[in-house]
Amino acid sequence: MTITENQTVSEVAALSIQAVRTFERHNIDYCCGGKRPLGEVCRDRSLEPGVLIAELNAALAETKSEDRDWNTAPLTELVAHINRKHHEYLKAELPRISERLAKVMKVYGAQDVATLATLPKVYEGLRDELESHLAKEEQILFPYVERMESFAQRGQRMAAMPFGTIGNPIHCMEAEHEDAGGALRHMREVTNGYALPAHACATYKALFDSLRELEADLHMHIHLENNILFPRAIALEAKSRA
Repeated sequence: MTITENQTVSEVAALSIQAVRTFERHNIDYCCGGKRPLGEVCRDRSLEPGVLIAELNAALAETKSEDRDWNTAPLTELVAHINRKHHEYLKAELPRISERLAKVMKVYGAQDVATLATLPKVYEGLRDELESHLAKEEQILFPYVERMESFAQRGQRMAAMPFGTIGNPIHCMEAEHEDAGGALRHMREVTNGYALPAHACATYKALFDSLRELEADLHMHIHLENNILFPRAIALEAKSRA
């Protein structure tokens, strides 16, 4: 496939995990902000479009055979992967980060007020929304996607759901992804990219390491949903209703 400046970041990111890693190296948002054309993003970042496109083409050529192609894998398999890889991670890690943050605030909150003052509110807001978000996906959206694919494989049509088209819950999930992206950006900015002060203890370091890891995991999580799962689910529903 020929990559052009007019393609959006999310379209290219959906092609391969190698493309995602290329965007990460350049700190280019490929999930929540991925709807912008490559050329526009390059101009904003003073990058030469041809150079980035060459990197992306090289990355796509090196795509490892063991990388699962989520553009063609069954949606049920993709849903299971998101649950196992990303939802279970969040359920385990979000409470741990809250505990680390509370300990750091107790000891360093007054000393590092410029860096830490807004973290508890922003992080706990992110945690609350994510926990609600996971429940909505697992109880409503994902089961519908799985049933829809099952019906399609049998050549059957599903009855209309109370929420109407699948685009309605998807738009809600995408809006919550935007909120999560904003919280991640805020936390990275106020901590200067999670730069540790010289006096930081082991818990302080663990907190910043875990927030950095959370950011990376959520970027991949949102990418798989916004750029692959959601468009494929919408297309499958449209095909089933044609």
